[in-house]
Amino acid sequence: MSNAIIKGVVFDLDNTLLDFMQMKEFAVKAAIKGMIEAGLQVNEEISYSEIISIYEKFGWENQQVFDVFIEKQIGYVEHKFLAAGIVAYRRAREANLMAYPNVHKTLMVLAKMGIKLAVVSDAPSREAWLRLYYLNLYHYFDVVITFDDSGERKPSPKPFKLCLDSLKIKPEEAVMVGDWPERDVVGAKQIGMKTAFARYGDTFGTINSDADWDLIDIFQLVMIINDFNGHI
Repeated sequence: MSNAIIKGVVFDLDNTLLDFMQMKEFAVKAAIKGMIEAGLQVNEEISYSEIISIYEKFGWENQQVFDVFIEKQIGYVEHKFLAAGIVAYRRAREANLMAYPNVHKTLMVLAKMGIKLAVVSDAPSREAWLRLYYLNLYHYFDVVITFDDSGERKPSPKPFKLCLDSLKIKPEEAVMVGDWPERDVVGAKQIGMKTAFARYGDTFGTINSDADWDLIDIFQLVMIINDFNGHI
């Protein structure tokens, strides 16, 4: 590692600051119950698998997933079922959108240390900002870069460079924290950033992250940065 001190931390959003997959699971299951209560005759477990596979095909932010699902079941989009599903989904999403333990504490301490904080996410801008506001995290970040800002997804260097240029820091002065090694770690490393793997948010069963540090708890970042900067 180079001798540059760490001046900034860049976070991925979903499964790094907040438990996106848990929220999605609760919200989809609530939506299915809502549609069944409205009169759609389907099996809950089979429906859950079908809806998740639709998300995997069309993208996790796709807004037409329930339309596709309902049409597949009955041959057309019944708006009564669609409305029931969307309302149940949104209520459950708001109730289950949670920051990971120690996220607020970590961001607060890092900000007090004078560390610049940013988000680089592949999520659409609107969805990313909604999540940051729901969780009351928005005020911690100097810069938020989404797919809408860069037009490219990680591991492309473009979103990382855009973020660092906005923060006015060099790659070797920043740590990228993320849950997806092939995107977050690979993308950040190729431009010279330090990397930390959010093992607590891993949904892939990653064995070797290839990151400089693996985090079991996000608060470890504070100790890592103190230790790193103190030894230079």
